[in-house]
Amino acid sequence: MNKHHERTFIMIKSDAVMKGLIGEIIKRFENRDLKIIALEMDFPTPEFMDGHYPKDPVWVTRLGEKLLTGFKKHNIDSVKEFGTEDPVKLGPMVREWLINYFTMAPVVKMVIEGSHAVDAGRKIIGATMPNMADLGTIRGDFSSDSSVIANTAHRCVYNLVHASETVAEAEHEINYWFGEGKKLFSYKRFGLDV
Repeated sequence: MNKHHERTFIMIKSDAVMKGLIGEIIKRFENRDLKIIALEMDFPTPEFMDGHYPKDPVWVTRLGEKLLTGFKKHNIDSVKEFGTEDPVKLGPMVREWLINYFTMAPVVKMVIEGSHAVDAGRKIIGATMPNMADLGTIRGDFSSDSSVIANTAHRCVYNLVHASETVAEAEHEINYWFGEGKKLFSYKRFGLDV
């Protein structure tokens, strides 16, 4: 593989599965000349998802800070809504919402391979907040959820798909979700592989 040929981890989240978008989402990656080298439906347990998300206090506090930033932007009183404006107390609550989100229905996990796969994968899915995602991206075309809608409903944002942010993160997530040493398939796509 050349240095621009990468693998990334993509997950079709539970809300996309429940909306019947599995085929449409897979098609978006294949249309972009990315190759699926592993594909499996899974129903993660809360314990498994707890292992997926960092427990680092800095990361968890950042979740609380993001919630507060969204509330301030929309003039929502977090004390009235949650009884606190302390990101240290809000972060674990948001982390719990994430675990609940990923365990409400099955997910579809994939490993995608191709040129600049990490960046291409993130571009295909669109901005994290669906209401801010460009039309033509998965999130922009199939969701209009936002942080203010989700957080006032005491849940995380339903944004359909996860994609690794870096090559290192992709390697970690592939190993976590598919198991180290699990066989990833190798094959040639007509007209794409030399």
